[in-house]
Amino acid sequence: MVERRSQVVLGLDPDPAALWPVALSGPARAEATGIAELTAAAVVRHGRAAIEATGPACVAVKLQLACYERLGAPGWQALTETADVAREHGLLVIADGKRGDVPVTARAYAQALVGTTAGPYGPVWGLRADAFTANPLLGSDALEPLTSAAAAAGAGCLCLVRTSNPGAAELQDVPAPERPLHERLARLVDELGRDCVGASGLSSVGAVVGATRPETLAVLRELMPRAILLLPGVGAQGGT
Repeated sequence: MVERRSQVVLGLDPDPAALWPVALSGPARAEATGIAELTAAAVVRHGRAAIEATGPACVAVKLQLACYERLGAPGWQALTETADVAREHGLLVIADGKRGDVPVTARAYAQALVGTTAGPYGPVWGLRADAFTANPLLGSDALEPLTSAAAAAGAGCLCLVRTSNPGAAELQDVPAPERPLHERLARLVDELGRDCVGASGLSSVGAVVGATRPETLAVLRELMPRAILLLPGVGAQGGT
């Protein structure tokens, strides 16, 4: 961020039915044998074109995992190839999957995104992302494997606190006897991140806070002074 003087993250949510024309004009993969493989190859070309066009102004690429996973195994291959393209252009890779589950499953999610999995023939690498998004609603015991794995890998875990979708207010802003849910989640993020602060003064445990509700940002920043904030919703969703 200091080197590029930017805090912009490029979000890639590729829709196979609405790819840039350049994605459809390139050569097919030599190993492409079916529609899924051809589509995945086009998705990679789309991602490469977007990264080449905007990458110099960005610090990271946020890859929406569902948009790749829906293409099956070729989609995951497209995801890993797009992540490699991002790294070639000096960009951090954020895996946006909003993972969250009981601790044993959370550990598996962490291995898939930022770690390795031990096997009979040696360790198997996952996506090797620089950060990933997580759903904190299962509580601290389910988040701990994710935050610990992120810290061990030198990566970040970005927890949903106040999301950018219109329906978020139905649950996240409802007044409670103590505080609204988004403020309680912010306190949890701050607590989990206290022991994960680096030399920059920022923690590897961060938060997703929608840019569509700027009036909440000041409060949440005060509750999470050490957290990196990912602010989705700029542009098409109305955030500025």
